[in-house]
Amino acid sequence: MFLSFPLYLPIFLLLLISFPTTSVTPTNQQLSYTMQASEAETLFTIMETISSDRKWRASHPDPCKPGSTWHGLVCKPGKTDNQFHVFRLDFGSPPNPTCKNTAKFPSQIFELPFLQSVFFFNCFTHATTSISFPPNKTSTSSLQQLSLISNPSLIGPIPPQISSLKSLQILTLSQNRLNRGIPTDLFSLNSLVHLDLSYNMLTGIIPFQMGNLKNLVGLDLSYNFLTGTIPSTIGHLALLQKLDLSSNSFIGRIPDTIENLQTLVFIALSNNRFRGEFPRGLTKLVNLQYFIMDDNPMFINLATEFGHLVKLQELRLANSGYSGSIPSSFSQLKNLSTLSLQSNRLSGEIPAGLSTLPHIYHLNLSRNLLGGVIPFNSSFLKRLGKNLDLSGNSGLCLNPSEAYGVKIGANVCETSKNGSLVLPLKNSQSPCMLCQSSRLWFGTLCALVLHCILFSG
Repeated sequence: MFLSFPLYLPIFLLLLISFPTTSVTPTNQQLSYTMQASEAETLFTIMETISSDRKWRASHPDPCKPGSTWHGLVCKPGKTDNQFHVFRLDFGSPPNPTCKNTAKFPSQIFELPFLQSVFFFNCFTHATTSISFPPNKTSTSSLQQLSLISNPSLIGPIPPQISSLKSLQILTLSQNRLNRGIPTDLFSLNSLVHLDLSYNMLTGIIPFQMGNLKNLVGLDLSYNFLTGTIPSTIGHLALLQKLDLSSNSFIGRIPDTIENLQTLVFIALSNNRFRGEFPRGLTKLVNLQYFIMDDNPMFINLATEFGHLVKLQELRLANSGYSGSIPSSFSQLKNLSTLSLQSNRLSGEIPAGLSTLPHIYHLNLSRNLLGGVIPFNSSFLKRLGKNLDLSGNSGLCLNPSEAYGVKIGANVCETSKNGSLVLPLKNSQSPCMLCQSSRLWFGTLCALVLHCILFSG
């Protein structure tokens, strides 16, 4: 169920790389490896709450000292003192500390004033727990990255106190069981660059305050139970490159303000209830490479504007009630590798220009109302092979000269008396099948004649 898009894995990794994953060796020999007693106590409390891999206090009395640190802990010297401090903590995936069955979310992480990154992967899997903050304390956290991924026992709401993390740049709360609405306070974190709340049980609408996140590059709210419309304030996210709202229950039109997202590279809106015309300024998304919008009740003609998005590599618009013809402008998409238009109501002929697309690898036009002669030569048919599906279009037929050894789900055209190609041959898929059928009947007839000669009289 949990999916990811290869396009944005490099961006996520880039953000992670900005935080070193190994301890720093000091250049100044006068630095002290002994951290403040209160900070050390907080660290040991966190470790004992999460992991029983070892006796943390006994085996690591000076956690930041070379030879005493462990995988998943990164220390750095403070800028204003001569002591080392906890800079990063990682849990859940070896060689980092593993999480015990009774592990609970440690609110004490927000009490480590120098901690900049914390990562929990597949950590909270047995005992239920929730994201919490220390009570009655003003946060002094300098946290820049908070990631909790694949924690099936992490439940409850996203606490509004998360807005106190003013330095936060990466917030990833994916593949958990968080519920209720997205707190409005979250959208006051105007340092956020990456926000991923995907694969949870979140409900309600997207607050219009989302437009406050003007530094946002990636936004993923997919696979939740969110409703309502996309707020027009999305147009304020001028730096956005990835937008994934798929598999929710959003309704209405895509707002016209989306034309302002001219750095957008990836958009996924599949499996919602969007309908109506596409935004008038769709052609302004000049950097768009992936447009994925299957399974929506659109019930309109395909937008010719897609043909002007010349950087498109994937266009997926399956099972959405589109009618009319496939725009000839699609033949201008020279970078296109995937075109999925199956299970619609498209009619007319397949544009011949699709056969000239140099990078097309996957073409699915099945289960439509298309007709006419398929405009693909044998070279194109062999190049795509099983990645070409034209089945379920009873009006389509393939030129007999191109049909040998090809299985694309279409019949073979008849040749009329004047030499033109007309209706498909009945009950046949290729000339080879017709030949085999003819030979079979001829062999049967010969056997009957021989039988009559031998046994007559």
